[in-house]
Amino acid sequence: MTRSFSPLFGCLLRRLGSLVLAGGLAGCGSLVPSGPSGPSGPSESAATWEHYRLPGKRPAEFRMVRIDGRDAVSVRSVRAASMLRQAVDFAPEDLGTLRFSWKVQSLIPQADMARREADDAPVRIVLAFEGDRARWSPRDTMLSELARAVTGEDMPYATLMYVWCNQRAVGEVIHNPRTGRIRKVVVESGTAGVGQWRDYERDIRADFERAFGEPPGRLVGIALMTDTDNTRSRAKAWYGPVQFSSAP
Repeated sequence: MTRSFSPLFGCLLRRLGSLVLAGGLAGCGSLVPSGPSGPSGPSESAATWEHYRLPGKRPAEFRMVRIDGRDAVSVRSVRAASMLRQAVDFAPEDLGTLRFSWKVQSLIPQADMARREADDAPVRIVLAFEGDRARWSPRDTMLSELARAVTGEDMPYATLMYVWCNQRAVGEVIHNPRTGRIRKVVVESGTAGVGQWRDYERDIRADFERAFGEPPGRLVGIALMTDTDNTRSRAKAWYGPVQFSSAP
């Protein structure tokens, strides 16, 4: 199918790429707010995750594995971009903490998530939120309409990512070069933790407010993403189980 795209249409697909992200997830299941769920080995919760292939992109390879005594998802990306995603439905007042873990084999030396042509990452945790689209800029409205025309899915109102960055400091917020509706919080930086499991606990509401300058809406989707399409490189990583805890 992708071979028949015109050069212009192919360019539009590459620009859309990760803009669609975790939108349109209504049929993919849900997480349990107070307990572990997600890609945690062959179980009922694992079956609710969907491998979503981005139009015009080579997909990454996801597998359930047991490694270092942990249940995990292994992902191998060779000039590829796709995601493992799941629907959730948390009201803003229920947003609490997110616990997750990952391990990377190596970083992507040429990656720079602030530059359109180098926006790749060895690991990402992606959260999609609903909100008032009337507040969007005309550009973001156009991008969402284009995403819906190409993929059948709207761009989420806001997308928050947790990422491992080559050089930027932990805590820095990186704006997506294509739209301000995607922002990335650096939770790991540099090579010191490469080859080791890294565990995190994040306050979703606090991170969203710091990244976007407004309170979050409903959390409607989560995804795991390792992408190497822009830098035409390769990466291998592992993701542990994902756990949400509701706000007290």
